[in-house]
Amino acid sequence: MKFQMHQLAGLDRLIHEPARLMIMVLLYTVESADFLFLQRETGLSKGNLSVHLAKLEQAGYVRIEKTYRGKLPLTLCSLTETGREAFQRYRRSLHHLMAATGDSDEPPTMTPAPVG
Repeated sequence: MKFQMHQLAGLDRLIHEPARLMIMVLLYTVESADFLFLQRETGLSKGNLSVHLAKLEQAGYVRIEKTYRGKLPLTLCSLTETGREAFQRYRRSLHHLMAATGDSDEPPTMTPAPVG
């Protein structure tokens, strides 16, 4: 399988951003997670985490539910079915790209395009 540079453009950029990728990975492995758990595990600030969750929610990847545990506010986050499918596609694309570059630790060789 030959690596094509244009395949990189096929990665879901919304998921590929490192902070959102961390959120997606965490939420993919659980039914739901509260905001404080996500903040602790990702190391993101409250504001930064909120912004990234809002982007994922706007895309339909994440569901955010604001509720209470006793009298304390609780924000629960979970992946939607759309989010799960998007993450599975992202994983397949990444796996395909990795397989296409070979099993070696050597970087892929690229032949420069002819000039002129």
